[in-house]
Amino acid sequence: MTRPTNFLLAQLPEADVEAVLRHATRVQLRLGEDLVTPGDPIVWAYFVTEGVISTVNELSDGRSVEAFMVGPEGMAGIEAATIPMQTASRQTIQVKGEAWRLETARLRTLTLERPALREALARYHAGVQRELEQTAACHALHHAERRLAKWLLRVHDRVEGEVIKLTQEYMAAMLGSQRTTVNEAAQQLQAQGAVRYSRGVLHVLDRPALEAAACECYRKVVEPLAA
Repeated sequence: MTRPTNFLLAQLPEADVEAVLRHATRVQLRLGEDLVTPGDPIVWAYFVTEGVISTVNELSDGRSVEAFMVGPEGMAGIEAATIPMQTASRQTIQVKGEAWRLETARLRTLTLERPALREALARYHAGVQRELEQTAACHALHHAERRLAKWLLRVHDRVEGEVIKLTQEYMAAMLGSQRTTVNEAAQQLQAQGAVRYSRGVLHVLDRPALEAAACECYRKVVEPLAA
């Protein structure tokens, strides 16, 4: 059997991977598509193989901020992996791609039958929780330029190549900032030679420079998840 390109599945025993994929469907992740909206039951789990899904928290005044993102390292819908859940957030496609889609009810049954799957999902869920905790501190204490650099690195980690299609409006919504603030931060990163941004297309020119510009939260989130 060909191993999946999703890291969470790839670390499992082959029998567990086969059990998951037997009930899963390969689906396209289309840019801008919402997978769930606030108040929806989480019916589907998405094991991403390409692309990025953002979980976004929205306020009544229209402002929003990204809580966490999922790429080929993980799974969207982890909240419903052990018990049925409704979401308080919006899951939207940030970068188009593909995923294995599995009903969360089926996933819960599989976790009861397969300890390795249950343990892998528990570890991943713990990593997401660490990310949420670090993100809360980051949004409260760090400047926009450093938060933008961190966010761009996290997107870059999950895509192939050096080109990312992102509008300033979208970046501002993900960071919970004004568009003018994101524009100033992007200009500062351009002045440092880390990126080039024009008409919704961002080129990562100097990865080490982008890492140097990012706040400490990037490493605090990445290193535990990579361990």
